[in-house]
Amino acid sequence: MDPTLLTALLMVCLFVLLGSGIWVALSLLAVGMIGMALFTQAPLGQVLATTAWGSSNSWALAALPLFIWMGEILFRSRLSEDLFAGLSPWMTRLPGRLLHVNILGCGIFAAVSGSSAATAATIGKMSMPELIKRGYDRRMAIGTLAGSGTLGLLIPPSIILIVYGVATEESIARLFIAGILPGVMLVLLFMGYVALWALLRPAGVPAEHMSLDLKSRLASLKRLAPIVLLISGVIASIYLGIASPTDAAAVGVLLSLVLSWLSGTLTRASFVDGLMGATRTSCMIAFILAGAAFLTVAMGFTGIPRRLAEWISALQLSPHMLIVALTIFFVVLGCFLDGISVVVLTTSVILPMVEQAGIDRIWFGIYIVLVVEMAQITPPVGFNLFVLQGLTGDDIVEVARAAIPFFAILVLAVVLIVVFPEIATWLPTRMAATG
Repeated sequence: MDPTLLTALLMVCLFVLLGSGIWVALSLLAVGMIGMALFTQAPLGQVLATTAWGSSNSWALAALPLFIWMGEILFRSRLSEDLFAGLSPWMTRLPGRLLHVNILGCGIFAAVSGSSAATAATIGKMSMPELIKRGYDRRMAIGTLAGSGTLGLLIPPSIILIVYGVATEESIARLFIAGILPGVMLVLLFMGYVALWALLRPAGVPAEHMSLDLKSRLASLKRLAPIVLLISGVIASIYLGIASPTDAAAVGVLLSLVLSWLSGTLTRASFVDGLMGATRTSCMIAFILAGAAFLTVAMGFTGIPRRLAEWISALQLSPHMLIVALTIFFVVLGCFLDGISVVVLTTSVILPMVEQAGIDRIWFGIYIVLVVEMAQITPPVGFNLFVLQGLTGDDIVEVARAAIPFFAILVLAVVLIVVFPEIATWLPTRMAATG
């Protein structure tokens, strides 16, 4: 069969299955089975069993449930309260004042959660009632949460970077390090936009009467110290080569339990809830990875990725034009799938084109996370939008409108890393040179 027709047929099958509400993992497995059974002579059962086992039997993948568990533990602790109390006194002199607490709070929590939805939910539960009570512009408060919540996908330890590293057999430690500077850049871009907006719309930012003396500010840092030390310890141990991501995740879980116990929020119920929440999320991701791995192998037998790469190569697109095309593709796909599904579904097909174009795989990992972040605040399946709709009770259209400026900032971030790829590659290159 003609490869173009075969590709179209399998894509139609995939979208029909996904649209019917079938689990993503089962949809991926079904399409792989259809492709192998109808268009190859390969032993379907043997390939399925071998691929499913191989995709889950990975030491690098062990870091995934541990980092998820760490985030679940801290999600149920007093972390969000400490973040607000510790950051607020330092934000009152900036244009936008406490709106910056949303951005910095999400940035800090992202470094221990690794999840976009958990970041938006945790900081939103803490900050939204307080900001609305003080008279801050409701739309901007929602927008800062929608945009900053996506930092959970980028700032290490990022769950989606672990998934990308496993799918591409790339160093997870290098991917984590590569995410630091782009993450900081996004925080600064978000804060810069809020400051500019506040200068142009001063009525949206009420006056604050909080104490501003240095002693009070320094005292507030005590509440930030435990979580900052936890983040620094996990990231530094990976950067310095002291521990692998899996080892660092295990230590992070232990320290998270200690922090939760010291804060008085570690109970039998919270421990069991956190463990079960991490188990459900980890199983879901592992199931999707197994389905995607089998689909990858099945597509390899049909020859679709090779022929598709040859077709793209024949178009003679420049690397920048390829990135433009892929950005549109990922944003559209992200309207219907969650970020992890987008990564595992497309990696096998896209990566040969990327390598043929001479694009660095570490850089591409950061790029794809930024584009998936855009999809998190893009209707109809923007997960952060649904989280914030549940928190605020606002119409999903209003929540999406509030997120539009931050979507534009994410587009700007993609442009910046394309023009200045060193933003994503400088730290991992330095790590490799010093290691």
